[in-house]
Amino acid sequence: MQKIDTQAFAAAGKNAAADLTALATTAFAGFEKLAELNMATAKSVLENSLGSIQAVASATTPEDVLAAQTKMAQPMAEKAAAYGRSVYEITSQTGAELSKVSKDKLADAQKTWGSAVESMTQNVPAGSEAFVSAFKNAATTGQQAFAQAQAAAQQAMAQAQNHVTDVVAKTVKTAKPAAKV
Repeated sequence: MQKIDTQAFAAAGKNAAADLTALATTAFAGFEKLAELNMATAKSVLENSLGSIQAVASATTPEDVLAAQTKMAQPMAEKAAAYGRSVYEITSQTGAELSKVSKDKLADAQKTWGSAVESMTQNVPAGSEAFVSAFKNAATTGQQAFAQAQAAAQQAMAQAQNHVTDVVAKTVKTAKPAAKV
């Protein structure tokens, strides 16, 4: 009886763990950038709101109140648009990095896994062809399902990016006429 190459499976597992770590690190870096952006945005909105409240509170006529409110409308719309663009850039960049890493690593993992399966199936005892065939079919089906899930995730990311772009454009378009009032 021939020996199954367990080292190939161990190497594939080790590589998969390293790949998962790389993906998690990239995703975490993206979340960290979003958290920093949100904190900076919250701080800026708070500072601007306090300044606007002070300007409205110090107004002596209704025209001064209207002028103070109008004065803050356009910068807030521009900041909202800038925030949307920043979110879009961070998510696009993170998505692209994740996609690149996962595509590269998926190809490597599939190659390693295929070699390991082939090595294992060559060393099985006679009469187990049905098992080998079923195992290979299951491995192929798993790889296809993963590729389909990856394609669906990329499509969802593209749709989300398009949505953010639309929202930012509509926000800026809506805010400009309001600021002129």
